Amino acid sequence: MEQVHLFTKKLKPSHISHTLSVPTHVLEAFPIPEGAHFMNFEALDATDNIWRFCLSTRLTGAYAKPVLLRSSWGRFVEQKGLAPEDRVFFFMQSDDEANEIRMYTVRAQRKVMILMGQDV
Repeated sequence: MEQVHLFTKKLKPSHISHTLSVPTHVLEAFPIPEGAHFMNFEALDATDNIWRFCLSTRLTGAYAKPVLLRSSWGRFVEQKGLAPEDRVFFFMQSDDEANEIRMYTVRAQRKVMILMGQDV
């Protein structure tokens, strides 16, 4: 299985307090059932914890505008202690030979601070 980088997001205050907006092109990596506008999925973090997220798209408008709902995303934000300027990364692994079994991973990275010219 090959790991594919889906997206990286530098967090804004609204991502901390509300939903995480997801790039529209990423929707092809999530098999939302026909006629539905959301899907639940699990992602494994760096410490092998499983996180359950709900990816939702709006029902009206010019494009889908996908987001991770606060009800699922908020737990991840709180447990990881995320703040504005931190980053999250989502990846996917799929096995084409096994009928598209998809596994997702999520990583959080705290804001890199520079102290006396060095990253800390």
